[in-house]
Amino acid sequence: MIKNVVFMGTPDFAVGTLKALIDSDEYQVQAVFTQPDKPKGRSGALQMPPVKSVALSADIPVYQPVKIREARWLEVLRTLQPDVIVVVAFGQIIPKAILDLPPYGCINVHASLLPKYRGAAPIQWAVVNGERESGVTTMRMDEGLDTGDMILKEIVPLAPGETGGSLFDKLSQVGAHLLIRTLNQLDEGTAQFEKQPAISPTAYASMLTKKDGQIDFTRSAREIECRIRGLDPWPGTWTLFRGKHLKIWKAEVVDSNELTDSIAASKLSAKSEMEAEEGTGADVCAVSGRAPGTVSTVTKNALYIQTGDGVLSILEVQPEGKKRMSIDAFLRGYPVREGEQF
Repeated sequence: MIKNVVFMGTPDFAVGTLKALIDSDEYQVQAVFTQPDKPKGRSGALQMPPVKSVALSADIPVYQPVKIREARWLEVLRTLQPDVIVVVAFGQIIPKAILDLPPYGCINVHASLLPKYRGAAPIQWAVVNGERESGVTTMRMDEGLDTGDMILKEIVPLAPGETGGSLFDKLSQVGAHLLIRTLNQLDEGTAQFEKQPAISPTAYASMLTKKDGQIDFTRSAREIECRIRGLDPWPGTWTLFRGKHLKIWKAEVVDSNELTDSIAASKLSAKSEMEAEEGTGADVCAVSGRAPGTVSTVTKNALYIQTGDGVLSILEVQPEGKKRMSIDAFLRGYPVREGEQF
């Protein structure tokens, strides 16, 4: 029978699952293991992981090993005598001695439809790669990286404007109730285990860095738009404009016919303004055959950039040292010319 649970997790994604365990009548969270507090911001003040905050508010003992592999942590766990260990984005590799300790094993909540997107950042990479669906898988952990036997899955379709942040929130909620269902099945003896294939159909979902946010305009407009959404809110996508960093938070792929119509409409609007007040009006022209990263068209409230395949309409940006702003607000403060390079 499962009663005593040790929880291992660190970031916001793990919070929903921990709360579900705390709120359940069936299971008792004996202790929480999480990463050490880390300095944040210019002050360097230590900030506790989100999971630690939840555990302390519920009067649950918290352990913060620098290395869970150290022998002393195995002894702590033996003293706790957990029936099962629940692992959600803990951030450290669990050694075999700990995996084999609880009678019901170590159960992991992973934010992908395994065997796809094994690794540290499955949520973001699913959006970046243009997947139509993602989901959550619970599995019994082994010594491999997200290679253990799968137990339950739940599919989550991606919305057209899905970002890494919005999918994160969805999968966190799904993971919480899927874990409770998994523990119930383990407790009842009805859980079914499915072995994973040796090779994943997708590349390893490696941990993201700020460098991953740099936009490569030689890629297609579709690829860039997916990357912008996938890396929102962190690390965000960026490019260099006039020697400074410019974050791009929102964009859309433009159909060539729509772009032609937009240019024509802008020209007509500019002509009308010039007729109404000589010397004013938007300077609008389409530049064709430009290299990727070149401004192909600009109006007073729209900016189009040529990519390796197609055109990208930039909708929301953040200049270096400034707040996020709509493209029309940006263009009022930073007049952009056709033919400029990003």
